[in-house]
Amino acid sequence: MKLTFWGAAQQVTGSMHLLEIGHYKILIDCGLDYEKETYQEENQQFPFDPSSINLVILTHAHIDHSGNLPTLVRMGFEGQVLCTPPTADLTSILLFDSVELFLRKAGRKPRTKHGNFSGPKPLYLHKHVMDTIDRFVTIAFNKPFKINGDITLTFVPVGHLLGAAAAILTINDNGIEKKIAFTGDIGRENYPVLVNPEPLPEVDYVVSEATYGGRMHTKDQTLEQRLVQEITEACIKSPGRLIIPAFSIGRTQSLVFALNQIFTKKLLPPIQIFVDSPMAVQATDVYRKHHNLVNQEAKDFYRTMGDEFEFEHLAYVQTMKESKDVSNYFDPCIIISSAGMLEGGRIQDHLYYNIQNYYCTILFIGYCAKGTLGYKLLSGAPIVRIKDREMMVYATIRQTDLLSGHGDHNDLVKTIKQTGQPKKVFLVHGEDKSLQSLSMALQEDGFNVEVPERGAVFEL
Repeated sequence: MKLTFWGAAQQVTGSMHLLEIGHYKILIDCGLDYEKETYQEENQQFPFDPSSINLVILTHAHIDHSGNLPTLVRMGFEGQVLCTPPTADLTSILLFDSVELFLRKAGRKPRTKHGNFSGPKPLYLHKHVMDTIDRFVTIAFNKPFKINGDITLTFVPVGHLLGAAAAILTINDNGIEKKIAFTGDIGRENYPVLVNPEPLPEVDYVVSEATYGGRMHTKDQTLEQRLVQEITEACIKSPGRLIIPAFSIGRTQSLVFALNQIFTKKLLPPIQIFVDSPMAVQATDVYRKHHNLVNQEAKDFYRTMGDEFEFEHLAYVQTMKESKDVSNYFDPCIIISSAGMLEGGRIQDHLYYNIQNYYCTILFIGYCAKGTLGYKLLSGAPIVRIKDREMMVYATIRQTDLLSGHGDHNDLVKTIKQTGQPKKVFLVHGEDKSLQSLSMALQEDGFNVEVPERGAVFEL
């Protein structure tokens, strides 16, 4: 049995691991690596023949885990993609949105004299997404699924996102049973809407994310307290606006539920809230469809108060005209818009009109990869480029980790300790500092830890 690390190796994005059991090849995740400016070109250069892959296991829908699946299909992959039902639904939304982003980038530059777009060529088109969706086979949580006579897959809930799972593979390798866990992205306990991560079984090998290695989440304040504080400062003490960049899938639903609880309890006077993301509307419908998989708090709220994602003074913005009307709304308000790292999406319009507004606060609630506009703002850049224009930053920039969907250092260590005494722990999906911090902590606890480079191969 052989394991090769082709993505998220000593970096965060582009999760992709190749497990070979004899001649049978399984790809665990196939995400977009967008840490380079030329990511569209880089992502179509697979280090293996896509047609040689027998099966893909998808841990969850986020684009850094799912976003390159249509490229794999376009280049010859003909197998199935195994995932949970919510992951299939959410991934479909994200992949179609990726096509729109590619097409916008392709048309950004003037056409050539032959009438072709001169921007970067799309990685894939709608047809390739539809071909990919046709390959989805959904599996319920905690129901062992026999891939073939030698391999069984079990999905274990890990929070992080609706449908997110750790993939546990039980393998008969020439008469010897071996177990390997791919954690995907590990969530955190008591997160709005999502279930707590379930304990992982004892295994022989672990491939774990390390996003928050060496870092601890804020403990001295609750999410409710922090949101009340930020809204008070931005919208009540001064007649301003609070802009919250949030991923349409996952983060937005948790944030809306948290705001619903705050205003239901009357902790603040009514304030208009706009959710400006058509994709968030689609994703929220998926959350409603799979309501049996949300946490008990959300189920109880639904039973006593009604829909967690609908309340007075909350408006979902669909059309571009409605979005422009939000820009012209001059009373205090909260604007939730995507994308979370500010790379594309309607959030750029809101930034364009508000980045130089002294009465605007921009509150980041998630991770921003290096090189993104969000990262630059969080790094204190006094001037940023938005829509091909250099703009001074006068808005207040704030950040909280209380809505981070990733478990922190202690959560990661706890998850890995649940797996017993594995022969080796591989750490991926993290910046160098996080990887090294988590590696050192695990080694002090007696674990055999490896931080693989891209392309590193291990015999298991």
